[in-house]
Amino acid sequence: MRAVASILYFRFPDRNLVVIGVTGTDGKTTTTTLIYHILRSLGVKTSMITSVHAVIAGKEYDTGFHVTSPDSYYIQKYLREAIDHGDTHFVLEVTSHGLAQHRFFGVRFSVGVLTNITHEHLDWHRSFDEYMRTKFTLLRRSAIAVLNRDETDVYTKAVASMGNKKIVTYAIRRDAMMTTNNTPFQTLLPGEFNQYNSLAAISALYALGFPMKKIVRAVSTFQGVVGRMEVLKVRPFRIIVDFAHTPNAIEQVGKTVRAQTKGKLIHVFGSAGLRDASKRPMMGKNSSQFADVIVLTEEDYRTENVQDIMTSIRKGISIDTPTYQYENRYDAIEFALSIAKPGDTVLVTGKGHEKSLCRGTVEIPWSDQETIQQILKKI
Repeated sequence: MRAVASILYFRFPDRNLVVIGVTGTDGKTTTTTLIYHILRSLGVKTSMITSVHAVIAGKEYDTGFHVTSPDSYYIQKYLREAIDHGDTHFVLEVTSHGLAQHRFFGVRFSVGVLTNITHEHLDWHRSFDEYMRTKFTLLRRSAIAVLNRDETDVYTKAVASMGNKKIVTYAIRRDAMMTTNNTPFQTLLPGEFNQYNSLAAISALYALGFPMKKIVRAVSTFQGVVGRMEVLKVRPFRIIVDFAHTPNAIEQVGKTVRAQTKGKLIHVFGSAGLRDASKRPMMGKNSSQFADVIVLTEEDYRTENVQDIMTSIRKGISIDTPTYQYENRYDAIEFALSIAKPGDTVLVTGKGHEKSLCRGTVEIPWSDQETIQQILKKI
């Protein structure tokens, strides 16, 4: 009822906007922001909402806490503000929670983008299949669906769930409408996962009829998102902050950073409390595939015991990987920086852009970036 009332109150704002939705387990924020960047580069008046920040009717808002998709009332409100500002396009990062809770009810998406679906949120969704079906809701509500062809199982099930709908595909390893071979582009962002993010954004805008040459040119100038593979220091050792908090994200980031590191890779991370506990050993396993040293710590443990969370992660870590545990995130980062040598990389994941840390039932101000800068001044 709240969603219906909001649509009526704000007078069906989506009817006068081209709305692009981006969903997936990983890559949503980067892909959403890249689409926004391309549109702005092409001179298109555009608004955007992501988990890092929002730009609505020309005004920027910080959204660096623990919620990505706003309440249905605010979604309709922001759509109306965009129209009143003269915007023609709106890019939305769309979460499975937001879809399941009908926050996007009534929004007519011109394009729905699916980046990938991997293990996450199984505390909320009762099974992986249910998680997939929820993600597919965005595609069914979109006039055009953009799909990753390399995710064969997900792609097949997504197509089966949509019926007769226009589909644009992208891939690196398989034949698709958009590939790195038939759609060459340059990006400043490292890693294969950002190749996928770029292809997804290119596909979405090509589907809307924008000229490919201008799309590709805009991709080459995109400098990334705060807290996504954010390099804070290069010498004598590198320090990188990333939001990676799923097994897949840790694997992709770990693979990329490992290839760029001459010395040791020191990985600092934890796992959120009162969230999907089944992913924790998987996170540990994927980290130990690439990290030379692991430092486990807190990450929004809420009312769970942080030692129990770290023990669960440790079950997946190879016994050959030196592993340390610090309940306090500041202490963990300080230790990691203290043992780093020239040529090493300290990778701190899990918080990324976020500006708070949940301990118990209290959100305290927190920034990995600011904490690292404070510690560097001391050592």
